[in-house]
Amino acid sequence: MFSVGTIPGGTPQSPEPGAASASFPSLAPVSGRGEAEEEEDNEQEPAEIYLCALWTSGYLGIAYYDTSDSTIHFMPDAPDHESLKLLQRVLDEINPRSVVTSAKQDENMTRFLGKLASQEHREPKRPEIVFLPSVDFGLEISKQRLLAGNYSFIPDSMTTTEKILFLSSIIPFDCLLTVRALGGLLKFLGRRRIGVELEDYNVSVPILGFKKFVLTHLVSIDQDTYSVLQIFKSESHPSVYKVASGLKEGLSLFGILNRCHCKWGQKLLRLWFTRPTHDLGELNSRLDVIQFFLLPQNLDMAQMLHRLLGHIKNVPLILKRMKLSHTKVSDWQVLYKTVYSALGLRDACRSLPQSIQLFQDIAQEFSDDLHHIASLIGKVVDFEGSLAENRFTVLPNIDPEIDEKKRRLMGLPSFLTEVARKELENLDSRIPSCSVIYIPLIGFLLCIPRLPFMVEASDFEIEGLDFMFLSEEKLHYRSARTKELDALLGDLHCDIRDQETLLMYQLQCQVLARAAVLTRVLDLASRLDVLLALASAARDYGYSRPLYSPQLLGVRILNGRHPLMELCARTFVPNSAECGRDKGRIKVITGPNSSGKSIYLKQVGLITFMALVGSFVPAEEAEIGAVDAIFTRIHSCESISLGLSTFMIDLNQVAKAVNNATKQSLVLIDEFGKGTNTVDGLALLAAVLRHWLALGPMCPHIFVATNFLSLVQLQLLPQGPLVQYLTMETCEDGDDLVFFYQVCEGIANASHASYTAAQAGLPGNLIARGKEVSDLIRSGKPIKPVKELLKEKQMENCQTLVDKFLKLDLEDPNLDLDIFMSQEVLPAATGIL
Repeated sequence: MFSVGTIPGGTPQSPEPGAASASFPSLAPVSGRGEAEEEEDNEQEPAEIYLCALWTSGYLGIAYYDTSDSTIHFMPDAPDHESLKLLQRVLDEINPRSVVTSAKQDENMTRFLGKLASQEHREPKRPEIVFLPSVDFGLEISKQRLLAGNYSFIPDSMTTTEKILFLSSIIPFDCLLTVRALGGLLKFLGRRRIGVELEDYNVSVPILGFKKFVLTHLVSIDQDTYSVLQIFKSESHPSVYKVASGLKEGLSLFGILNRCHCKWGQKLLRLWFTRPTHDLGELNSRLDVIQFFLLPQNLDMAQMLHRLLGHIKNVPLILKRMKLSHTKVSDWQVLYKTVYSALGLRDACRSLPQSIQLFQDIAQEFSDDLHHIASLIGKVVDFEGSLAENRFTVLPNIDPEIDEKKRRLMGLPSFLTEVARKELENLDSRIPSCSVIYIPLIGFLLCIPRLPFMVEASDFEIEGLDFMFLSEEKLHYRSARTKELDALLGDLHCDIRDQETLLMYQLQCQVLARAAVLTRVLDLASRLDVLLALASAARDYGYSRPLYSPQLLGVRILNGRHPLMELCARTFVPNSAECGRDKGRIKVITGPNSSGKSIYLKQVGLITFMALVGSFVPAEEAEIGAVDAIFTRIHSCESISLGLSTFMIDLNQVAKAVNNATKQSLVLIDEFGKGTNTVDGLALLAAVLRHWLALGPMCPHIFVATNFLSLVQLQLLPQGPLVQYLTMETCEDGDDLVFFYQVCEGIANASHASYTAAQAGLPGNLIARGKEVSDLIRSGKPIKPVKELLKEKQMENCQTLVDKFLKLDLEDPNLDLDIFMSQEVLPAATGIL
């Protein structure tokens, strides 16, 4: 709103500051907002996943909806055992909020879902189980739902036949279970109205794309392994402003390798970590990109690409807002930067070797549609004006009608001053001044100050004027001239806003019609971001490229290093490992405490894992065979909520390896059996190892670290080429023990527990007594109490009894010496004697 006033015989008054600022945008330059504010605008609710699964006759069909990118992911029909291990893996990986399935189910699926629903302590929480009528999963009705869906990535100009052909190129309609799962998922989304709960009922759940995922060629790794190897490690966030999110990444493999510059790169890196693979084509394609960027002459190119990737923002969220017509001003800015950065990536990749598939894909698939989108946004959107008015505004020369109305609106102050002067000439002489104001949605009004005699409502009436309202001691009226202005100029402000909103809608339609290329930009840019991050880490930490040998059936590592420990220790001693032949499939590692046995086991596991996600590894050389799983029993993840003892957790971890490990699996066991009686623990460890030895060539590749020297001394394992004994090299220097942290063939002759106890600060007399008792046990001699300690204890008891006797008042008539003798003296005498 603005107002212009005049006084008799004077010059027109200037527009009122407070009113003028509400209607006219400032013409001064408006500075752009910072990256932090843009990130806040583009933050979204935590991602929720809704999964639909069907299992019939040994085959599994899965589809799930991810709210973070409004995309449906599906897995083509895949064989799954009656125990539904494949489904369990998917659930462990994506942690869905809800699991949707048919009410008419196979007995195995019913049993599995019942077990899933009973996991009260499942992390982060157990999913909701939703049963829909079996008719909702019918094949024909599912196909109809898929074909009738309103998808923004399909142009409206497509005919029904063209739409069917288009969807057939994305969705495998020959996978009947997958189609039924997709149909059931669409039914569930429509019923729950995920993400559009508060919208009109005719607004459908936004679906920005369909993506296929497969779980073939994947290496099986359970959550315990991820935890003990510190692949992921969550810690409480130190900032009080991050209490809601709660956690941040601690010292972990993911933490040191995550140098991604965009959010979707971080998401993809985490996905690669949860899906290690032995697909050699995929792994080598990742390593080729990393090796290219490690060349010194390509360092500048890598840095430039990383800067461009920093501008790739949350495109799925923006497309979702466009679909729902909730687009913000900042969204247009972010999209503009993203598209231009994508064009920069395309131009850069066109200058790179096209023999590398990723560069070729970016050069070809970042099409001219990106340039069209950027050109449209740049030519239409007035970013400065939009930020000033906090709404979508267009640049001049886009629509002549809008330009004319804006010109009229900008010229209103001087025009209304003249109108106010003419109105004042026709008003009562007692009225000192007046103004004509424009209020959006109401129109033009004559405004005069309230005079002293205007007390009652009847006093507001003025001939020839229609009283409207009183506000801030000013009376507002409609006059013949203001009505004429309404008819002549109309509601300029609302007309301009309506026409600009229409243009914004047309621009949104142009962008949504090209949503497929934007989605592809995000996929390829995030892949490039991850590989640049891995290349940066490999350059800084001195990693080397691993080799893959399917015939090896194991791993061979030359001078490997623990990727986390080498960052924390002043010096780190590298060690080699080899387990690729029938010889030495079980490696028993002995050595003193703190000599590096556990670090060695974790080092082997981490190097193998890094190679299986397509990263360079901390070793001089690494050759990785066809590893299909990594099992560990290294650290007990104790928790009261699990309701299990520490030893029971250890047994569960070992049982998982015994029941599932194959000849291609890597098994790492550290100190198994220490949580129970020594004899029982030793017997269990020997029994487990003998079970694997009995498999012969089908035995997994096993690294066992133990302090049970009796395992070797009592010859509990049969002699043969399958067993190899290793130890951590040490040297005794007088009373000191020197650790070399070097693995070598051999067997430790002692645990050197006394030295470790001294390092921990235990008193010398306790350590000496411990060594004495240990020697007595080894020699089979009886253990007798220490005489000096026994005598000292007797003297203390005597002194205590004497002190109590001296405190007695023998003159007290109430004193009963018989009670004192029976309750104090006689019990104490038993301990003294």
